[in-house]
Amino acid sequence: MAQTYQHVTHTFEPVFDEESRILILGTFPSVKSRENHFYYGHPQNRFWKVLSNLCAEPTPVSIEEKKVFLLGNHIAIWDVIAECDIVGSSDSSIKNAVPCDLGRILSQAPIKQIFANGGKAYELYQKYSYPVLKREITKLPSTSPANAAFQMDRLLKEWKIIKKALQ
Repeated sequence: MAQTYQHVTHTFEPVFDEESRILILGTFPSVKSRENHFYYGHPQNRFWKVLSNLCAEPTPVSIEEKKVFLLGNHIAIWDVIAECDIVGSSDSSIKNAVPCDLGRILSQAPIKQIFANGGKAYELYQKYSYPVLKREITKLPSTSPANAAFQMDRLLKEWKIIKKALQ
């Protein structure tokens, strides 16, 4: 069965405030995240488990708990892409991308470090955002269930840099 491209626009806001010190960028919301209207909505995505482990806090469940968790830990999240043509949730299928205006966060929050959740987020940031912002980004392994090569302990080891950035 041939998979078809769909033009999709990002429909939910970034999470940040004037105390956010790090920014974690994904590529574009998955189908599950778009259905749930919030970041990392696939039940197998390890994003929330990784961050809660690193911050030594219970894993947030509701959207409100997730926002409180992020802001309480000075973490901002958003995606590199605002709209694109995509097949399902496949980051590798993204084409005709329009980047998010990351300057919106960077002008309002004292972001010390920017992290990419996965290689595709890193690649898209370098292509669309770095030329405008001139801010370096650190690539982290994706928390997506598609990144089966990284078991939880390996993810935690790589993502530990987040903890250091928040100190």
